[in-house]
Formats: sequence, C-alpha cells, structure tokens
Amino acid sequence: MNKYLDISEEVADAITTGIPVVALESTIITHGMPWPQNLETALKVENAVREEGAIPATIAIIKGRLKVGLTREELVSLANGSLKPIKASRRDFPALMAFGGNGATTVAGTMIIAEMAAIHVFATGGIGGVHRGAEKSWDVSADLEELARTDVAVVCAGAKAILDIPKTMEYLETKGVPVIGYGTSELPAFYTQHSGVELSLRVDTPREIAMILRAKWESGLKGGVVIANPIPSQYAMSETTIEGAIQKAIEESEHKGLKGAEVTPYLLSRVADLTGGDSLDSNIALVLNNARLAAKIAKEY
Repeated sequence: MNKYLDISEEVADAITTGIPVVALESTIITHGMPWPQNLETALKVENAVREEGAIPATIAIIKGRLKVGLTREELVSLANGSLKPIKASRRDFPALMAFGGNGATTVAGTMIIAEMAAIHVFATGGIGGVHRGAEKSWDVSADLEELARTDVAVVCAGAKAILDIPKTMEYLETKGVPVIGYGTSELPAFYTQHSGVELSLRVDTPREIAMILRAKWESGLKGGVVIANPIPSQYAMSETTIEGAIQKAIEESEHKGLKGAEVTPYLLSRVADLTGGDSLDSNIALVLNNARLAAKIAKEY
C-alpha cells in the first residue's frame, strides 16, 4: 500500500469483500458550489450512491494524507472553508504530502487516488477540458491527460459548458480515450443535453458499460473512459440562456485577468449569479444523476 494513503474502514472493507465502491471528488465541494449547498450536495451524493447499493468514497488530501472516504467532520471542514484547501491535481500532490497541506481533488486528482485504492468508477459533475481561446492561452485541463493514463471510468454530464467542447472532444480522441454516450449519441454539455458533437459509441445499460470497461482493462489497454450521462431533461437549461451567461462571465474573467485554476470556479459561480441560481440547481441535479449511474455501473463491474 502507498504509505501516504488513508482508506476509511468502510471503504477498505468494501474493496476487500467485493462490494462496489464509487469515488467522488472534493473540488466540487470547495470550489464548485457555495456554502451551505456544497455540504448538502456532498451528503446527498453520498446517499444517492448508497441507495443504489454501492459505497461512496469521497476523496481529498487532508494534512498531507491521501484520504479515500471522508468522515462527516472532514466533509464539513472542506465545505465551510476552514481547511483552506487548494485545488489539487497531479502537480500539487508532492508538496501537499511533504508539508502536510490540504487539497480538494480535481477530476484528475481524484482519478489518481482512486486508482491507488483500486477503485475504478468515479462520479463527478463535468470533466475539465480545452478552454475557450486555448489556441492563445494553451489552457488545457490536466483532466484530459489523466484520462489518457489512469484506469478509472468517469461518469459525468460531459465537459463543463464553459469550455470549448469540440476541441475537448478532439483532444480525447487523440489520446485514445473512449467517450461513451449513455442513452445518447451526442456529447452532453453539462447544463444542457446537446452540444452538437456526435459520439461514435452509445450504450443504453450499465451492464454494457461494465462489459466495455472489463474488456479494456483486462486486455491491458491503459487509460480512463468517459461515460457521458446527459442531465435529466426536467433540469436542463435553455441553451441560449446558459450560453449568454457563460459569454458574459468569460468576458468579466478576462477583464479581471484571471488565470489557470482561478478561472473555472469564478465562471461557475458567476454563471450561477447570472442565471438567478438556476445553473446551481441544474449542477446539483446532474451530479446526483451521475452518482446514481456510477453506482449501477460499479455494481455491474
């Protein structure tokens, strides 16, 4: 075992006895939603996984330890900001472990720790990707590189709508990452079900997804899989409304000179403000939907 890794007793027992486990990220708690909705959502997501017969394993770095499965107290400390965690991806891990720092794991960071713990199914909101204007900024999320190298399936509502979705899909294709549409032949765009980007692979049952994962990893093909699960139609937002809010938020972020890890949390927060909170409601709904599907896939796998 990795000497920096702490797996909760419940999660360790589940892994040992073959009970399905679903990894959950912590950046959505610390940088994706405001207090107290972030804590409420984290608890609801864990409960949704349990209701489907799997064990939730929320992941974070606390006092330099790679934590798999958090206590209620640790979730509260992350959500209320008292731990002051940074957004933690692969590049941040060495210093956090060496100096006892706190980190909320991104999609990439969560994938790394999940693989260390032998957890292969992970639920999140949306993956990171190629940012709009990347041809000038070179701003590409580390999530995409991690998907190319780490054996974890990521259940998401597509790429975050604030990104350049066609370029994100091109990047995933170049890296050989399978992108599976669950009940759809089009990559969903986080707040909406449609992006205009067609997918080459559609499946309609969790069992079919589990079969694909098993075939990929048992054959020795390294890397992750994106399982694109559209937001439920009753929570989907108007494409015109959300795109208008995103464009305004991007313009404001550029005016403020925001860069790197500052950009995504600002854009998500600002879009929520500009949509009167509707985008936050949609965000919560899609995360819960993804958690339920991830639990079903983990059971089949």
